[in-house]
Amino acid sequence: MKVLLAILTAAVLAGSALPARAADDTKLKAATQQVQTGARKIGDGEVGSGAKETAKGIGNTIVEGAKYSGHTIKDFFSRVFGS
Repeated sequence: MKVLLAILTAAVLAGSALPARAADDTKLKAATQQVQTGARKIGDGEVGSGAKETAKGIGNTIVEGAKYSGHTIKDFFSRVFGS
């Protein structure tokens, strides 16, 4: 679990450190919101459904964070070296 949390943290930090287009991060923000919603459910006593939603949210955050980072890196190199 610590490894997954470290990967998630790295993906979020890498995504937030790079300049980005506003439209690209909407799916990433939705995925992180899914993690927060699941965590709230766990706190409210709905452990089963909360853990399921949190796990899905973590997976979605990793996927969307990787896509987001890939797009921003591509944009950076396109600007530096041209199309």
